[in-house]
Amino acid sequence: MFPEYRELITQLKHVDHHFTRLFDEHNDLDHKIKGMEARTIPGTDVEIENLKKEKLHLKDQLYVILQKKAAETA
Repeated sequence: MFPEYRELITQLKHVDHHFTRLFDEHNDLDHKIKGMEARTIPGTDVEIENLKKEKLHLKDQLYVILQKKAAETA
């Protein structure tokens, strides 16, 4: 996710607890969705779609933070 911000992500994960929480939650949802799609974790199609929407919302929040921090350091 966001390879152009890889270094900034690493930095933020060490100093920004809010960013780290969002990042970890995004990754947890990603693993859960993949498990549900592979049918190794129980879940309906509706549940999968709702989790995907939640994951996208988290991704949008992470992107806003990354853009703001990148602009501050530019």
